[in-house]
Amino acid sequence: MDTKCPGQDIRNLRAAMYKCPKCGNEVEMFSDELRIKCRKCGEYVYKEQTPSCIEWCSSARQCLGEERWRALMGGDEPVPEEL
Repeated sequence: MDTKCPGQDIRNLRAAMYKCPKCGNEVEMFSDELRIKCRKCGEYVYKEQTPSCIEWCSSARQCLGEERWRALMGGDEPVPEEL
């Protein structure tokens, strides 16, 4: 049984540019990183908000199961099997 999250595939990584709060240098950070050290001044640059995988991963429903996914996303809609 494969227990690895399908959303962890490195082919799904995304890159974004963030500005260092100390020196203003732009640093590249990938979607699986929470922080990175600025190459210019050494200050840590953090993402403004760390999104949960349930917000961006197309496999979140599959990983969590429909009921848990809906509960975490705040959905009040019934699961299709309950209709």
